[in-house]
Amino acid sequence: MTQPWSPDILGEDFEQQTLKLDGGSVATLVRYLGATQENAGIDADVLYVHGWSDYFFQKHVAEFWHRAGARFYALDLHNYGRSLGPGMVPGFVTNLADYDADISAALSAMGRSGVSGRDRPLILLGHSTGGLTLSLWASRHPGIASALILNSPWLEFQATELGRRAIAPLVGLHARLHPLAPLPPVDPGIYTRAVSASLDGEWDYNLEWRPDRGFPVTPAFLDAVFRGQATVAAGLGIDVPVLVLLSDKSYLQPKWSADALTADVALNVDAVAHRSLSLADTVTVSRLPNAFHDIFLSPAPVRREAFERIGRWLPLALQTSDAELWEARTAGL
Repeated sequence: MTQPWSPDILGEDFEQQTLKLDGGSVATLVRYLGATQENAGIDADVLYVHGWSDYFFQKHVAEFWHRAGARFYALDLHNYGRSLGPGMVPGFVTNLADYDADISAALSAMGRSGVSGRDRPLILLGHSTGGLTLSLWASRHPGIASALILNSPWLEFQATELGRRAIAPLVGLHARLHPLAPLPPVDPGIYTRAVSASLDGEWDYNLEWRPDRGFPVTPAFLDAVFRGQATVAAGLGIDVPVLVLLSDKSYLQPKWSADALTADVALNVDAVAHRSLSLADTVTVSRLPNAFHDIFLSPAPVRREAFERIGRWLPLALQTSDAELWEARTAGL
């Protein structure tokens, strides 16, 4: 069940709709309603899913897709962001497949029939854990999406596959016995320092929905992620072209350094680049020099390059003839 569209916290041209899910939880769908574009480049729907300890606030991403001709939507999953209510455990989940209900409700609210050939192309866009979630979803739901774009997806553990396989049984045991017991904190706040306008970054956002050091990580959540990553490692066979955007390097040290301003401070990007090849037969891995963990929160030159790479890749992925128009419409973003 859904609620009517209402004004969103992002202001003019943004609306939100509450999606009621089974069990009393909710998800929230955000849409962008900019001025109507003439001669649109790509007539498609875009669904964005955020990562861990996050929510949708990247207005410039919505503007990019709208300018390209697409209809842009973003989903705050249950227990995140706009969907996080009193008494809820932030980010709590025991299986990433639990988000299938959120995604299904979002696609329905977007007016999609779910019948192949009847809808506009669907472009899935996921960041970090959202990228892992959408990859698994696309594998389980063939024939629905047309393209998958992953922004620094958390496809593999920072300590690589061997590290994940070594500790996964212990994490799984804790998930069964003490699913909500907080694990030792691992986020020293380096990423926040790099992106927050109150520190060394340029972005303002809700600190309750995106805390300085992230939500407390629980065994239940980490077990869900590990099981998802193991599924990716076994091969997903996604039936659409996949674009993976990654920084060219990682900075995974516990102390602040200026190097954090030119690297991904959350992922082992080399391990993720390798694991990306397990997603589908057609995978493009695009490494962006000096990019942040969220490519679209990187400095302006990096963001611009990322948008340009999407613009070159997507018309070919969708097998359209609009590449030149797309490039013209997205120039300067």
